Amino acid sequence: MKIQSEDSYERAKKIKLVIFDVDGVMTDGRIVLDENGTESKFFNVRDGHGIKMLTRAGIPSAIITGRSSKVVEYRGKELGIQHIRQGALNKAEVMGLLLKETGVWPEEAAFMGDDLVDIPAMNMAGLAAAPSDAVSEIIECAHIITDLEGGRGAVRELCEFILKAKDSWEAIVKPYK
Repeated sequence: MKIQSEDSYERAKKIKLVIFDVDGVMTDGRIVLDENGTESKFFNVRDGHGIKMLTRAGIPSAIITGRSSKVVEYRGKELGIQHIRQGALNKAEVMGLLLKETGVWPEEAAFMGDDLVDIPAMNMAGLAAAPSDAVSEIIECAHIITDLEGGRGAVRELCEFILKAKDSWEAIVKPYK
């Protein structure tokens, strides 16, 4: 992981809600459409487990995405993500409403994005994260950049970083040892 802000670890300690974009973050950015218009996306199982570990540590997750997809709704519910906001044309505005709804302050929220539309939400978040294959403007505004690409472990890397910063990692992995 590339730490771009010296206080990233301190920022991560404060996190009470982790918000993810979908395409290019939770997926590799590909959208597969068959001849009937049925959409498929590729999700990484380790990313999903990272989100589950956050939940077990008492840190909820949310999705804010510009597109709308039944696949996202299904995957979010499967992972126990309670806050799924699709069709978000202004992600910062939607994030502000979500923070009010959850009682979380901006500095207590992390946002992971990969493309230009994510910049306002990332600038609002206490911890802004980007997968390694994000566009250069996102890389510039991120506090941390994962070693892995979107849909290929970047989400898991962020989850582990937050859990370790909050001293929750050992308790989370103990049942597996």
